[in-house]
Amino acid sequence: MITTPTVPDSAVPDRASPVAAADFQHRTVLLDEAVDALALTGARANGVFVDGTFGRGGHSRLILAKLGASARLVAFDKDLQAIATAEQIDDPRFTIVHDSFATMGAALAERGVAQVDGILLDLGISSPQVDDAARGFSFRNDGPLDMRMDTTRGMSAAEWLAIENEKTLEKVIKEYGEERFAFQIAKAIVARRAIEPISTTRQLAGIVAGAVKTREKGKDPATRTFQAIRIFINKELEDLEIGLNQAYASLAPGGIMAIISFHSLEDRMVKRFFAARANVEQPDRRLPIRAVDLPQPEIKLLAKVKPSDAEVDANPRARSAVMRVARRLPFPEDAA
Repeated sequence: MITTPTVPDSAVPDRASPVAAADFQHRTVLLDEAVDALALTGARANGVFVDGTFGRGGHSRLILAKLGASARLVAFDKDLQAIATAEQIDDPRFTIVHDSFATMGAALAERGVAQVDGILLDLGISSPQVDDAARGFSFRNDGPLDMRMDTTRGMSAAEWLAIENEKTLEKVIKEYGEERFAFQIAKAIVARRAIEPISTTRQLAGIVAGAVKTREKGKDPATRTFQAIRIFINKELEDLEIGLNQAYASLAPGGIMAIISFHSLEDRMVKRFFAARANVEQPDRRLPIRAVDLPQPEIKLLAKVKPSDAEVDANPRARSAVMRVARRLPFPEDAA
């Protein structure tokens, strides 16, 4: 795993203003399908659930609408604008945590929660983050090259590009962006920063466009590089690896995990995580082992769901989404 650099506290900016959150609209992907996957009926409707990626609250609000009076929903997000939106929800059943879902185990323990009945993770970035040029996630509008989901912590993309060596730049762009021109792009970045600081999204997009000679029809040359840098800066794959384990450890027997991913790196991790616990290798049948002592699967795979054509037509950003759903075993016989 590539290690993300850190900066001293003195270099971390003040908390960003959440005012802009209302200026950008977000369409929650697989809204009904994801909430339905948690099976919020019968006794489960009064359980404890986690929304590990609050975003703009689409999933959380629908979950709350289906939960019983004694239920609890704990949500997580690193984005200050998401936190500002979450704090507007006036519901005693709801708690928002300003942190990554990778901290789920400790955060739940601090709130007196030992096990939960369902966990939803909607990975990636939200439309407001992409559409707000000031966040630096998109190359379509010029803005400061930041890319941090949590602007109170860590190093911005511009700060990282200013100091990282060419070999690591290439590695990040190749591995996290699956970019075949990573060598040329890294070389071009190092050459340009020797002349001037790379501080805006338009600068970086221009550098990448000059280094990438061919690209799939309809795809901007900068797409993969921006994805790679964003994933790296925010430790997205590191958080996912830790978060999957923490989520599984927090899940009660019969509990359900539903995870929505938007690119192959995330989906591959989720798929392998589930498969490792669902497909248990059995010993040689000739060995004298009692059936009760045979290895048992830890989870049951329930579904793989993609957005409908109608959803993709209404929200093109949903086209790459994949949701995988699994239930922890054993499943209590008296569960609803």
